[in-house]
Amino acid sequence: MPAHEGPATHRTYDAVIVGGGHNGLVAAAYLARAGRSVLVLERLDHTGGAAVSTRPFAGVDARLSRYSYLVSLLPKKIVRDLGLDFRIRARTISSYTPVERDGRSTGLLVGGGEARTREAFARLTGSDREYEAWQRLYGMTGRVAERVFPTLTEPLPAREELRRRIDDEEAWRTLFEDPIGVAIEDRFTDDLVRGVVLTDALIGTFADAHDPSLRQNRCFLYHVIGGGTGAWDVPVGGMGALTDALATAARDAGAVIATGHEAVRIDTDGRTAEITYRTPDGEGVAAARHVLVGASPQALAELTGDAPPAPAEGAQLKVNMLLKRLPKLRDSSVDPREAFSGTFHIAEGYDQLAAAHAQATAGELPAAPPSEIYCHSLTDPTILGPDLVEQGYQTLTLFGLHTPARLFERDNDAVREELLKSTLAQLDAHLAEPLADCLAVDADGLPCIEARTPLDLERDLRLPGGNIFHRELAWPYAQDDTGRWGVETRHANVLLCGAGAVRGGGVSGVPGHNAAMAVLGATGE
Repeated sequence: MPAHEGPATHRTYDAVIVGGGHNGLVAAAYLARAGRSVLVLERLDHTGGAAVSTRPFAGVDARLSRYSYLVSLLPKKIVRDLGLDFRIRARTISSYTPVERDGRSTGLLVGGGEARTREAFARLTGSDREYEAWQRLYGMTGRVAERVFPTLTEPLPAREELRRRIDDEEAWRTLFEDPIGVAIEDRFTDDLVRGVVLTDALIGTFADAHDPSLRQNRCFLYHVIGGGTGAWDVPVGGMGALTDALATAARDAGAVIATGHEAVRIDTDGRTAEITYRTPDGEGVAAARHVLVGASPQALAELTGDAPPAPAEGAQLKVNMLLKRLPKLRDSSVDPREAFSGTFHIAEGYDQLAAAHAQATAGELPAAPPSEIYCHSLTDPTILGPDLVEQGYQTLTLFGLHTPARLFERDNDAVREELLKSTLAQLDAHLAEPLADCLAVDADGLPCIEARTPLDLERDLRLPGGNIFHRELAWPYAQDDTGRWGVETRHANVLLCGAGAVRGGGVSGVPGHNAAMAVLGATGE
């Protein structure tokens, strides 16, 4: 198919996929490899969706994972099945969390081996108690991960079936029934340790530790089951390396990928469908037996003319930076190359997280915005040009918590600037030199830093409410309206293959795999 088809074009495919994000590309590759004729319609001039690498700073050879940035939920099965030329690297340090205690700069470094981590806990807390509780909690989540993660690419289990599979009533109660705050407060006494545990429940999720909806539990669950271990790894070459590999796999299998083609309507009788799309040259129509939609549930409803669900509000600040060098830390016992190679927690003590949530709920920006940072280039320098590597340049990716979209509605630009300033001030409080002194500059002499709010993500990526998961995360088991694979809609031949599907969210490819399996099952393969 040429880059832009004229309005008179009308062809029939086995499957038309709306959206060329990573999930749509996974579905396209599976279906094409199964011998199906596949058309992917992508409104932008490139594939990848939120899982892309870009050069955001003028004249600077740094290819950053602009939106999504770490890999945990992508099953090795998908990489193997599709023959992807894609690699990940493990981070030797899990996290570092700085804090001021008794007038001195210290912190908690998790990683570098069991003995070193135990020593770090003891130095911070004065005993082995917190470390042993840590080991028990994450030993439990590790066993849950081993049992739950493989189910993500299987038909949805019933709730009781998943409970039997986990076979641990304490784990079930901790993760699926009681607010995660109960487990944290029962197991840990140190405020900083409690906060580090809680952060996994709050990534892209605006909730309190004791929220009765348990949305924080669902977020925590998906953050600790990835790969059957809960590890969060670095994509070699940046996140765009994954989506480039997926696009190549889909094309090599025979799928047609049409960029600059925006789907605007789906008409279906449940057996066949027509998808109207728009290009700069006019409109066209493609017919298909099945339609797989990688866009949000709201976008799906708009395409089919159904009533849209209420959007789930996003609540994060995303900041990309390029530094001339890593900043020195006030805690001189820790090498910055270790502290920033894992997840560097900022203002994420347990009480600080509660205060930030309460302030944001009241309509105010958090006084001490919580956030976390990591340096991709320490683990994978390939994203930087050789000259930058030689000069010691490094990337920093910051993800801020508890900043719901509603806070930016009065003036997105002004609030973004205010929040960025106060967020970086929280980081500076733990640095021996200002971050501003370490920032690189682009070809125009401007600092290499960019920030994105939920409203920016809604505008740029069409994420409803700026929510990075497309909707609130769902439990990974069947409920009344979920269907066999968690991708079904009320239209028999229209499936949701994006992050808004059950078991969607994050860079996983799971909804794309499951939608493809639903199609192949429906056609008897």
